[in-house]
Amino acid sequence: MSNDNVSEITPHPPAGRYPPVELRMPRASEREEMLAGRLYDASDPELDRLRTKSGDLCSKFNALPRGATDERKAVLDELIPHHGEGLDVLGPVFFDYGIHTTIGRRVFANFNFTVLDCAPVTIGDDVLFGPNVSLLPPMHPLRWQDRNVRQREDGTFYDYEYGLPIVIGSNCWFGGNVTVLGGVTIGDGCVIGAGAVVTRDIPPNSVAVGNPARVIKTISDADASALQEYAQ
Repeated sequence: MSNDNVSEITPHPPAGRYPPVELRMPRASEREEMLAGRLYDASDPELDRLRTKSGDLCSKFNALPRGATDERKAVLDELIPHHGEGLDVLGPVFFDYGIHTTIGRRVFANFNFTVLDCAPVTIGDDVLFGPNVSLLPPMHPLRWQDRNVRQREDGTFYDYEYGLPIVIGSNCWFGGNVTVLGGVTIGDGCVIGAGAVVTRDIPPNSVAVGNPARVIKTISDADASALQEYAQ
């Protein structure tokens, strides 16, 4: 039988042959390492303080009545200082840090908007997020030897992880229960269908659906004609 169409398989050492990965030295602060997309120690005291502050602000926002407009805005301004005018978040909302997320103008987020911004998350103008949308930059090593929680000599626990940025262009609409993974860029004018899991870049003006999300249509001015029936 011919092997012309059979890919050569390169043998790999069995899992466990290599010791667990360790962080390189010297290094910057864990926050700087994290934002640069390198392995970092998630138990770092500075990062722990920032996550605690963000969690407290999320809890405060989520507990406020819908009609407490000024109080809710003040909490969002502290939680997500890098946002444009017209931000509308229904809540509950969940951010790892908040300060690592940049949001443009007139952005709307429905119930249960979740952003684990251990890497920079950038959102353009006029973006609509349906309920239960999650933006998830965190990444973990594939080998359990590198991924599992470890214990220091003083008894405290730690683990190593890393994050990849997410970039979302302007004028996008995300249906309910969409998940966007780290390392993804979504172009301007996209529609991401409900339940999609976005694992790779989506070009501008695309409709993407499924798990993993795939482009099924390019949006054009021809799509405007269908709306005339609803306008009658």
